[in-house]
Amino acid sequence: MRHGKKVNHLGRTSSHRKAMLSNMAASLILHKRINTTLAKAKALRGYVEPLITRSKDDSTHSRRMVFSYLQNKEAVIALFREVSVKVASRPGGYTRILKTGNRLGDNAEMCMMELVDFNENMLATKETAKVKTTRRGRTTKAKADVAAPAKPAAKAPKAPEAPVVEDVKEESADETTEPKE
Repeated sequence: MRHGKKVNHLGRTSSHRKAMLSNMAASLILHKRINTTLAKAKALRGYVEPLITRSKDDSTHSRRMVFSYLQNKEAVIALFREVSVKVASRPGGYTRILKTGNRLGDNAEMCMMELVDFNENMLATKETAKVKTTRRGRTTKAKADVAAPAKPAAKAPKAPEAPVVEDVKEESADETTEPKE
């Protein structure tokens, strides 16, 4: 039984696991998106999110602490310059895991792990979200008002035109208005 064992060892020794997570975290920060197995992505999420939270406070101490985990100067610079600026207002949940299917060789579950604020496609669809509609059978007055096109704005009054005079023919009383055959 695995009571109280929160760490997924991923079939590796402690030093190998730490080195692998450090390399994967540096790659994620530099490239903003990586492809990996689902188990590694879940382990990486618990490793990299505290580092991103620490990057919000740009001090020498926090830079040294992050460097002790990543061991990569370029990744630390990118984290504090690019990533921390975009996630400054976000309270957590900096990464997203998208499942991509199973690997052909060993049928392992694969996924794409990315930083949330760097996916331009999802940010664009979020801005153009459509209005929610209901799927009820009856229509309500409010829904009918929404569905009806808006009334055009009142037009500015036109200048008065000259009256049009039409020629009026006087018809004789014996003529009828019925069509002739």
